[in-house]
Amino acid sequence: MKEEKWYHILGKFLGQYRRSVLLFLVYCLIYAVLFSLYDLELEAVLYAAGLCGLLTAVLALWRFRCYLAGHRTRRRILENVEFLLDELPSPETLGEADYQEMLRKLKTIFDENVIDWQNERRESMDYYTTWVHQIKTPISVMRMNLQGEDTEEHRELLAELFRVEQYVEMALNWMRLGSDSTDFLFREYALDGIIRQAIRKYAPQFIRRRIRLVYEPAEGKVLTDEKWLLFIIEQLLSNAVKYTQQGSVSIRVVPEKVLEIEDTGIGIAPEDVPRIFEKGFTGYNGRADKKSTGLGLYLCRLTAEKLSHKISVESQVGVGTKVSIDLHSDTLWVE
Repeated sequence: MKEEKWYHILGKFLGQYRRSVLLFLVYCLIYAVLFSLYDLELEAVLYAAGLCGLLTAVLALWRFRCYLAGHRTRRRILENVEFLLDELPSPETLGEADYQEMLRKLKTIFDENVIDWQNERRESMDYYTTWVHQIKTPISVMRMNLQGEDTEEHRELLAELFRVEQYVEMALNWMRLGSDSTDFLFREYALDGIIRQAIRKYAPQFIRRRIRLVYEPAEGKVLTDEKWLLFIIEQLLSNAVKYTQQGSVSIRVVPEKVLEIEDTGIGIAPEDVPRIFEKGFTGYNGRADKKSTGLGLYLCRLTAEKLSHKISVESQVGVGTKVSIDLHSDTLWVE
């Protein structure tokens, strides 16, 4: 927090006590008028006013030092007011005491609301987690029944069932990302293994839509969380499949540890590119397609930020889209 200059604070101090200064000058003027009416020596008034002014200046200087110290103490407390509220300076006036009592009352209400919110969120998280695990059972049963007969209708239903699964996982990950106890496990993973997991999961979708997949095997390891990086890659592959009618999807890792997923789909309008990672934003193509929720890329951005990865998009309408994930991490040396 930027600290104010002392002369700015002095200006506020003088402004606060301007009425007292004006009142002192009025008193001096009254004495001067009375002395002149009674033909008394004006020098006595000026001498008395000078002494009073000198004393007032000394007291004002002391008062300003207290004023400045109190201001700096309050600014320090403001940086962590939720923890340091009890360290407020002792009130000098009844008004300050009332204001501090108001602050403590608001702090109590705030703490109670935070506890209630945490409890509600914990209950919601428990509910969604239970619901996701329960809904997987009927989904598995439906898949087994549909796989029993290889028909065009069953293949279409399997594809829709796959989308249902993805939405279920998205709902659960949405809750997990907003939780304070997100289960991140950072270590070095083989990037090729993570990418191949996503490819295997989406292979049936590529086959069904007759989209060619081009993958250049990645080498090396990356410091990340396997589950959450896999979630990002799956979301990007889901978008690539959804918006690519024909052509191919390419996955490659450039030497700078940047994972690129490029498709030959419908692309994104130039005016929509800066906003595609916003919550609920679908863009022109998303609205035209009627299938976009505006949450997939938003969750990708949130996840990438928590993993300290950078995600960016380049796109051209009618040509395709390339999403890049910068997986580079600085090596830390301990001496």
